[in-house]
Amino acid sequence: MNSVVCPVLPFPNIYWWSHVLSAEQIILDQWEHFEKMSFRNRYMVAGSGGIITLSIPIAEGRQQRKAMRDIRIDAKTQWQNQHWRTLQSAYNRSPYFEFFESELAKLYQQEFEHLVAFSKASIDVINQLLKQKLNFTESSDFIKLYPEKTVDIRSHFRSNRYLHESKKYTPYTQLFQDRLGFQANLSLLDLLFMEGNFCMDFIGL
Repeated sequence: MNSVVCPVLPFPNIYWWSHVLSAEQIILDQWEHFEKMSFRNRYMVAGSGGIITLSIPIAEGRQQRKAMRDIRIDAKTQWQNQHWRTLQSAYNRSPYFEFFESELAKLYQQEFEHLVAFSKASIDVINQLLKQKLNFTESSDFIKLYPEKTVDIRSHFRSNRYLHESKKYTPYTQLFQDRLGFQANLSLLDLLFMEGNFCMDFIGL
């Protein structure tokens, strides 16, 4: 069986989805330690001025070394309103935003105590919108080394290493491409809003 173990990310990027969609079994690691300056609590979209990083505020700060399943969201902030307004501003003129707007708006109206809860919900929403039937399982403990046949991409999201290597990705038309050029490997939201259900043709390495 083709298996992949991956971090639980909010609205993961195209690189993450390219591995997930090609796997028969997907293991979401909710026991790895939270890593600051990684993609564990942020995702990237394209705005008129360039790439926008949307970060989910973490309670007790980013220095903690807790398991991802124990990381709580800072409830004192209005991050959901800010994220949703940013997406509306950036993509309300994109070809398919209106087709997915209502389902995504529901997600941003919910309250989430833990980071992995929101991240899993965002993955589930994308999975439903893509009309995929993916076999997700959740880790029950931290495993440092998986069997050789299991593809482990957890370490691939500790920096921007996989963000701008555009030669790896199939380009698609982006809303602000004329002034910014093609921005590779953003959150799958960007591709979804631009290509709708045709976005499956652009996912892969």
